[in-house]
Amino acid sequence: MITLSRNVSLADDEVVITAIRAQGAGGQHVNKASTAIHLRFDIRASSLPEYYKERLLTASHHLISEDGVIVIKAQEYRSQEMNREAALARLVSVIKELTAVQKHRKSTRPTKASKERRLASKAQKSSVKALRGKVRHTSS
Repeated sequence: MITLSRNVSLADDEVVITAIRAQGAGGQHVNKASTAIHLRFDIRASSLPEYYKERLLTASHHLISEDGVIVIKAQEYRSQEMNREAALARLVSVIKELTAVQKHRKSTRPTKASKERRLASKAQKSSVKALRGKVRHTSS
């Protein structure tokens, strides 16, 4: 059972996990052992709530195919189990990231005191810069 929130979870059979051979360096081990994980999650066929499905299907993300399938390949670790955990963690983070609701920002105005502080600091900087001019000698 994959838990996304208190109310939303996925059954293990909704996620298709396949072990494949990893790419890259690793010598003989990489050529013999299938340690990389290829994870596929069909959004449309899942038991996610409609709101989640709608948000995921309308999102533009490199892991979501045009068919509405999330495809993740994990091969960072030498162990198949660690790659499986990494792929599942990435699936959960993608779903949470794309279904998170952004808080509406309330526009506020600066307070009178903050305006006065800003103007006072501008006046102080102005006077400091005015003193940087040429020094005039007065004849006495």
